[in-house]
Amino acid sequence: MENFLNQQTDARQLSPLTLAYIGDGVYELFVREYIVSKGNCPVKKLHSRAVELVRCEFQAKALAELLQPLFTQEEQEICLRGRNAHVSHVPKNSSVADYHGATAFECVFGYLYLSGRLDRLRFFFSKIIDSLETGGFDHE
Repeated sequence: MENFLNQQTDARQLSPLTLAYIGDGVYELFVREYIVSKGNCPVKKLHSRAVELVRCEFQAKALAELLQPLFTQEEQEICLRGRNAHVSHVPKNSSVADYHGATAFECVFGYLYLSGRLDRLRFFFSKIIDSLETGGFDHE
């Protein structure tokens, strides 16, 4: 249990969709920070670069190919909760499988953030970026 915004929050007690909601914001902030660190450019270009990395297809593939093999048992359980969460809709340009994978990805990010484990988040995000920059992860 961590102290989050002056309130005790036990991330294990939150629903997977609540964790994914937080995880979506956390991951997008990491992406935005990474993109801005690569140099100044027009906001429209920043946005299009960010969209590539936050698409559910990208998140699902990153989860399956890069992150999931590195998960602890606890992270794997949170991932499974996210994958099995009942979602009310799937965006029309996404497959159900990719959307569930992205929800699982975001659920883990949210859980780790609310648990105060930023070092683990940075580790996972660096794995994604390292793989992208070395061409080891084909995200198309």
